[in-house]
Amino acid sequence: MDQVASLAAAIRGAETAVALTGAGMSTASGIPDFRSDSGIWNHFDPEDFQYHRFCNDPEGFWTDRVELHETMFSGNVEPNPAHAALDELAGDGFLYAIVTQNTDGLHDDATAAELVELHGNAHRVVCDSCGRRTDAAPIRSRVASGERPPSCTECGGVFKPDVVLFGEQLNRTDLRRARELSRKADVFLAIGSSLSVEPAASLPRTADRNGATTAVINLDKTPFSPLADFDIRGDVTEVLPELCAEVD
Repeated sequence: MDQVASLAAAIRGAETAVALTGAGMSTASGIPDFRSDSGIWNHFDPEDFQYHRFCNDPEGFWTDRVELHETMFSGNVEPNPAHAALDELAGDGFLYAIVTQNTDGLHDDATAAELVELHGNAHRVVCDSCGRRTDAAPIRSRVASGERPPSCTECGGVFKPDVVLFGEQLNRTDLRRARELSRKADVFLAIGSSLSVEPAASLPRTADRNGATTAVINLDKTPFSPLADFDIRGDVTEVLPELCAEVD
């Protein structure tokens, strides 16, 4: 029995299967990754997206942020077969939760799986003063029209992209829930993630320590690969549909 078939058998027998997804989940949808030779940080300076810059230079921050968003979401960005496979596993009752490092919003909010967006969602903004959240598209339009920084109509505070900026703490509730799910999982899938950025990188180790069957599905080797029960190297848009078919 090959690795995909064996992993499918483990998922069928699992009470709680949890998936962690990273940038490799979305590159087939046209979303560039961040750290490869063609990644986002070869075209933009990460220092421009530090939380302290948002606080001290919100006008300049928002000018660069809109350009970054347009670069990331250029073209027709849609969920790909890997997203569809996870949605199908969730809908059939085989996947309990998805924890994602991605901010692209490609995991459907209507998925049957619990969804934890560790780093936020680029399609929302949040007021840095009152915490009000709203759709980001109209706010970016206001920035493009010259309102820099864009202000909250409720309290006059400054809107911030609802993502975790460099130098900013992760949402404690989301991080706590991600760790709870890792401890609870009896199958844990790390998909399309380099597993090099903490604290997400520690989640499969937490699952492993608590007795879960662990799998890495990624093009490249990760730091956790030697410890995983399954280390499947391949394109997630090919492997996940195959895995879904085997589970069903």
